[in-house]
Amino acid sequence: MSAPSPLYARTWRAIRRVGDGWNRLGEQTQFYAKTIGSTGDALVNYRVELLRAIAQMSLGTGALILIGGSVVIVGLLALIGATITGQQGFATLQGVGIEALLGFLGSYLNVRIVAPLQATVALSATIGAGATAQLGAMRINEEIDALEVIGVRSVAYLASSRVLAGVVVVIPLYCVAVLMAFLGIRMVASFESLSSGVYDHYFRTFLNPAELVWSLLIVIMTGTVVMLIHTYYGYNATGGPAGVGEAVGRAVRASLIVAIFVIMLATFAIYGHGGNFHLSGG
Repeated sequence: MSAPSPLYARTWRAIRRVGDGWNRLGEQTQFYAKTIGSTGDALVNYRVELLRAIAQMSLGTGALILIGGSVVIVGLLALIGATITGQQGFATLQGVGIEALLGFLGSYLNVRIVAPLQATVALSATIGAGATAQLGAMRINEEIDALEVIGVRSVAYLASSRVLAGVVVVIPLYCVAVLMAFLGIRMVASFESLSSGVYDHYFRTFLNPAELVWSLLIVIMTGTVVMLIHTYYGYNATGGPAGVGEAVGRAVRASLIVAIFVIMLATFAIYGHGGNFHLSGG
């Protein structure tokens, strides 16, 4: 029997890679559906684990309690990001003589773009990565198998509880992020000697309270997606300690890419292409 030609072998490998990709996508979809479907079980039967996960994700454990854990990280990230955005925005606006519109940037960009992105990135890089590492270590040490043996529903106990905890924690984290983002651009206005009355006028003119609610809903959506992806990669980690590290990296990469697409699509669906604002009264 003759050996297959190189072209046939390459074609077969390409077909198998496509098939393996679809199989992995199906496995992930099945895991996400099972995790979301088990949230009620986690709320009813695993409340202690849920509360422990919320406490660990918000304030941290051990030495992290002294600095506030994720709350401080998100606050500093939002403050620094908004300060840089405000500084660059002021320089750009000053170049065309409309630096008074810095208040517009503070109310419009922070609510629609800056704060949701910063909260999502912080959630993925801190809470999500921690959940992946923790679940991955449990999988490698066969602790998840031990839970199944003693009758504990591991998906509800480990994955669903952490998804719920992430959604609960992301709400105050977003509030901290948006407040610190407002403060960051307000500080830029003070440093650049921009009149506080002018800044506050444009800030309040373009700050729509309804957009804060929509922005929070977007963050909740992205937070759910981020936690689902991180719990999947941690729950199915393989390959020892090195495999756990690889799972964390893949989870962060996948969650950030998917979350950005979710934010983009949700923004288009909510605000449309017009932006719902007018810079003049004409």
